[in-house]
Amino acid sequence: GAETHATVVSLSESPLVAGIVWAGTDDGNVWVTKNDGATWTQVNANVPDVPKKLWVSHVEASAHAAGTAYVTFDGHRSDDFGTWVFRTTDFGATWTNIGRTLPARQPVHVLLADRKSPRLVFVGTEFGVHVTLDGGESWMPLMAGMPTVAVHDLVVHPRDNDLVAGTHGRGFWILDDLSPLW
Repeated sequence: GAETHATVVSLSESPLVAGIVWAGTDDGNVWVTKNDGATWTQVNANVPDVPKKLWVSHVEASAHAAGTAYVTFDGHRSDDFGTWVFRTTDFGATWTNIGRTLPARQPVHVLLADRKSPRLVFVGTEFGVHVTLDGGESWMPLMAGMPTVAVHDLVVHPRDNDLVAGTHGRGFWILDDLSPLW
């Protein structure tokens, strides 16, 4: 199997409340602190149906509610090509699988929750970008000229509202102006 070193690979501070920080590790653990790291609560045991020790590929604190966050898991290093995307609204006490309608066998590398619309979420997978307009009930590919490629980072340009994807091949792709999706 793949090596793990109990290393934090994803970290996200709440844009709403200072001191709320989410962390995900390469050995499958998800942690949250509400007090600037004085104490941490491990919450990955509450995520349903995810095999143990998959990498937490991304954690993302919501810009819309303090207790809401997203987590993605990537098991391709362990020969698990599942598609794992979850949301919590209660600081990790419970999690909802919002990735169940994503295509199978597409490991998720990154998630971007839109800061303007709480229902708009993007994921970068091994094979491109997908978007949900309804908070994860349904997903659709968002390729618009992008080749089939692994997407490892997603950001929205703060001035132009363009979605920028960083790909595995040291390239990037830009979707001009997200405002029609809001």
